[in-house]
Amino acid sequence: ISLVNVLRQSLQLISNMPVLAIYAYQAYRFTRGESLFIHLPLPELSTAENFLRLLREDGSYTQLEARALDVALVLHADHGGGNNSTFTNHVVTSSGTDTYSAIAASMCSLKGPRHGGANSKVMEMMADMKASVANWEDEGQVRDYLVGLLDGKNFDKSGLIYGLGHAVYTKSDPRCEVFRDYVIKLSAEKGRERELELYRKVERIGKELLMERRHKEAISTNIDFYSGFVYEMLGLPMELYTPLFAVARIAGWSAHRMEELSVGGKLIRPRYE
Repeated sequence: ISLVNVLRQSLQLISNMPVLAIYAYQAYRFTRGESLFIHLPLPELSTAENFLRLLREDGSYTQLEARALDVALVLHADHGGGNNSTFTNHVVTSSGTDTYSAIAASMCSLKGPRHGGANSKVMEMMADMKASVANWEDEGQVRDYLVGLLDGKNFDKSGLIYGLGHAVYTKSDPRCEVFRDYVIKLSAEKGRERELELYRKVERIGKELLMERRHKEAISTNIDFYSGFVYEMLGLPMELYTPLFAVARIAGWSAHRMEELSVGGKLIRPRYE
């Protein structure tokens, strides 16, 4: 666990994580009786470009698709040590364990529906809404569904509107504000404007209801509210939503692990430096 070796491991993990995610998913597809195809990543392509190329049988993608995914990865990168998976990384690293155990622990934490699985819950909630609301254009019907969510009567009966609100960001989630432009452009390219309008209704009405019930002046829209919709428009399977989060977070996790190993300036140096 010398810093030199942890740095080497971290660089290798940052490089390998996207490929591991794709190849694991392709193997999973194969076990379900689907054809197995494996593409090799190209070093001249970005992480986002390679991700789409490796996932798709024909390896094709548009520049807007690649840019939207690239922005999603940047915006989902680690944004502070207080989030669940990064905190887990610090705690496990402080025990003196190896890099792979610490990263595995972070991934296990990320898997939870209240952390890395949040965008999947948004997609499941929206699918239930589409099946339950007869007329998406009718704001009254959308409002009734959202009230039912908050009353614990609809969807998973948790009383939550997934994707609205954040533990740290209060007035707004700046990541979501940046991402919104790409959501609009991609929905236009894919012909999904009608669904985007439904998301906007849910965002606006849901925030009004939450502010009223929680007596708050503002509720932020979490980036997870739209990220699942973008992933769906990109044709990404839901099984890859949380792994994509790990692809985005691995650089931050690595930096936090190295920080934990050098707390107080007492670097853990190689035995034969």
